[in-house]
Amino acid sequence: MSQWQDVGDTAAFQEDEPRAVTVAGEPVAVVRQGDEFFAVHDICTHEVARLSEGFVEDGCIECPLHQGLFDLRTGQARKAPCVTPVRVYKTRVQGGRLEVQAP
Repeated sequence: MSQWQDVGDTAAFQEDEPRAVTVAGEPVAVVRQGDEFFAVHDICTHEVARLSEGFVEDGCIECPLHQGLFDLRTGQARKAPCVTPVRVYKTRVQGGRLEVQAP
């Protein structure tokens, strides 16, 4: 059974500013868009780069190394050179705290 891990107060997450967290030892990038939170594996599948150091645009997170894009909802690669999707994690808010489901 997967466990939920608290990664911080929801107020600490700024709109469209990726933030690196660790969930069950895995690097995860969290993005807030309005009242929704998205969590994807923080390492680009094209080359080793932290997605949490990239930008958010049009519902995607951009890899800072080669500007490939990944869909925040599905993890699907949306722009070359990225072709392999990144893992997505479920999120939920409990009492003003953000939780991410561990893999």
